This record gives sequence, structure tokens and C-alpha cells, in this order.
Amino acid sequence: MLSTYIYNYILYLLASLAMIGVFSVVYTKTTPYNELNMIKQGQGAAAFSFLGALIGFSLTLASSIMHNDSLMAFAGWASAAMAVQLLAYGVLSRILPELHQELENNNVAVGALLGGVSLTFGIINAACLA
Repeated sequence: MLSTYIYNYILYLLASLAMIGVFSVVYTKTTPYNELNMIKQGQGAAAFSFLGALIGFSLTLASSIMHNDSLMAFAGWASAAMAVQLLAYGVLSRILPELHQELENNNVAVGALLGGVSLTFGIINAACLA
């Protein structure tokens, strides 16, 4: 019995890490700037933005693990969570067309706003799985 719990723990942990990796690649390829390079250069705005997206995405992964007993359902909800995060970015970048330039200028307020919006969408998305 214990081995089943350990197996499921490892399975979901590895699946979650893989999905976070996929999300990170897709998200950074979708945005017109490279958040990871900007973060390496010490730009706090990019860090706030990217961390909000990662945490928002991870909240839905956590909720999916808690509410589903199938790895396929987990993968489906992870894909939906990714779409929601990309949609949140898309909507905000339309509302604030200067978003890209402001992040590159290290406008921390804009980075925090984008991160907060991503986090908000992630919280709501995660709650919808209950």
C-alpha cells in the first residue's frame, strides 16, 4: 500500500516538473521578450512577471492533482491551465500595448501587474477544478 503512495507521489511530482518545464518554454516563446535573459540581467520586472505566471500555472497543477485520480485528467487540466495563462498575457498585452517595452525598461510596477494578473487567473482557474 505504501509503495503505491510513493509511486503516485513520484509520478505526479515528475509530471508536474515536466509540465512546468513545458509551460516555461511555451510561455517564454509566446512573449516577445526573453524573460530568463532579462532576469539574468537583473531585471526585477521580468522576474515578477514570470514568477506570477509560474505560480499561477502551478496552482492549477496542484488543484488538478488534488481533484483528479488520473494522470490523463491531470495532463488535460495542465494544458488548459497553460492556455489560461497565455490568454491572460494576451489580454493584458492588448490592454497595455506598451507592456513589452515597459518590461524591457524594467518597469517593476508593470512586471508586478503582469505577475499579479497571472496569479489571479491561476487562483481562479485552480478553484474551478474543485
